[in-house]
Amino acid sequence: MLTGKQKRFLRSEAHHLSPIFQVGKGGVNENMIAQIDDALEKRELMKISILQNCEWDKTEVAEALVEGTGAELVQVIGNTIVLYKESKENKQITLPR
Repeated sequence: MLTGKQKRFLRSEAHHLSPIFQVGKGGVNENMIAQIDDALEKRELMKISILQNCEWDKTEVAEALVEGTGAELVQVIGNTIVLYKESKENKQITLPR
């Protein structure tokens, strides 16, 4: 579980990132979750955008991604989700205490 201070730090780190994945009409599926999980292992922090034609609510998408990948939800702002998952092999981000 992330503290408020850690979430604030991660939001500032994610500010300059561009969304890597887009959730569209099909919503979230197993293949997408596997790809996002792999990308989180390499990057630790990433943005995912939700397209306007997505039939799922943005909170449903965020919950499905967090549940499927085991990542921490940093922020849902507009149609963008920010996820963080500590990498086992490529640790790059050091969280404040």
